[in-house]
Amino acid sequence: MFKVVNWMIVSRSQLLTDLLDCRWPQEFLVKLSKSHPSSMAKILSVEPISIVFFDLSSIDLQQVYQLQRLIEREYCSIHTVFINFPKQLDTRFLIHPSTTLGVFYADSSLSEISLGLNNIMKGRRVIPQELLHSTASDENDDDSEQLTIREREVLQTLLSGSTNLDIANQLFVSESTIKTHLYRAFRKIGVSSRGQAIAWAQTHMHEVRI
Repeated sequence: MFKVVNWMIVSRSQLLTDLLDCRWPQEFLVKLSKSHPSSMAKILSVEPISIVFFDLSSIDLQQVYQLQRLIEREYCSIHTVFINFPKQLDTRFLIHPSTTLGVFYADSSLSEISLGLNNIMKGRRVIPQELLHSTASDENDDDSEQLTIREREVLQTLLSGSTNLDIANQLFVSESTIKTHLYRAFRKIGVSSRGQAIAWAQTHMHEVRI
């Protein structure tokens, strides 16, 4: 008996979800669920989803990070694929070695994505080599769970109630760079919100190795 494969696209773009819903079910013989970020968790709890696709062009990166963490923590059988992955921002922190199956840049065509998805269905990971290489380098340099000096600095500034823009001005970097440092630090210390990070820093900052 043919087993139905269930995929989910998480996006705020109705145009994109409608386009994929017209194409992917027939092309890959899957059932495609369409979800807004706020309703993803509810759908995952009732539907047997195997792959979640995140549209990074329409969802805030912090929210994607939190949703990815939810999948890693509560749905170990579900994998993730990122589409519209930005080249200009350092978003490698979203790529998880055990859950991420594919990454497609924002300039990828639907045909290129389809080719990649065919490879994923054959059991392969489809992630650009430069991302795999840089992610591996980061893990070796940081010992994967060890905070860098800059990440420690950013966490320390949270204790004073500073906003991302305040921190960026203090450290003479862009606000997007501060967000990247925070997301990486959040993953390493196992938290998913600013409040949790502050609580963690209040208790553990003196124990962090640099």
